[in-house]
Amino acid sequence: MESPDKIFKKEVQTQYRPLRGFALKLTQDAEDANDLVQETMLKALKNEDKFEKGTNLSGWLYTIMRNIFINNYRRMVKSQTFVDDTENQFYINNIKNATSNRGEANMVMQEINTAVQGLSDNLKTPFLMSYRGYKYEEIAEQLAIPLGTVKIRIHTARQKLKKQLKVYEHLSI
Repeated sequence: MESPDKIFKKEVQTQYRPLRGFALKLTQDAEDANDLVQETMLKALKNEDKFEKGTNLSGWLYTIMRNIFINNYRRMVKSQTFVDDTENQFYINNIKNATSNRGEANMVMQEINTAVQGLSDNLKTPFLMSYRGYKYEEIAEQLAIPLGTVKIRIHTARQKLKKQLKVYEHLSI
């Protein structure tokens, strides 16, 4: 029989995909999203004793992720704030004076979304459900198709997207 901490670790690991989707929405960057998910899972595993058995694990993990994201954002803003030594000692925030260009990332996401939308419905639906964190068994049940068919369709969708988006293979999306 597995120990409770191994069971907890496995349960946390099953939340990877939904957490990554949420992290992508928060960060709008694949690398930052990966870092955020990793930091969230590490913090959850370190604080297993604070998790109340029988409560919503994914809700607990989303809360941890959101808090880490907010704290990292605050830390970044604070590190870009400096104190003006002039007589009035005004606080000046560099972010207001800086411009950021998310054009390339937005363009990549738009092309990925277009490629996904270009898939036939029988491939797109199970692929998107899988991306959103549904398990193969859940997808098969909801779509009323065999489990093997779900796996084949998701695999086929991934292969088509990989081929169509080969230009972005250097990104960890």
